[in-house]
Amino acid sequence: MMNNPLFNMMGNPMMNMMQKFQQFRQSFQGNPQEQIQQMINTGKVNQQQYQQAVQMAQQLKQMMGGK
Repeated sequence: MMNNPLFNMMGNPMMNMMQKFQQFRQSFQGNPQEQIQQMINTGKVNQQQYQQAVQMAQQLKQMMGGK
């Protein structure tokens, strides 16, 4: 763990992100692909936002040792 006062004041961002993901995962129901397509169709998410999310997910997967 880093001994950085600013980092300590913010808490652990990675842990916070993981907790939020776990909450999202537990509350999520249905088919993810259908949900994403519905969000795109209704304008809640545009294609650029979707691509950014896909890239971020791929980077996280690599950081966590996924293939």
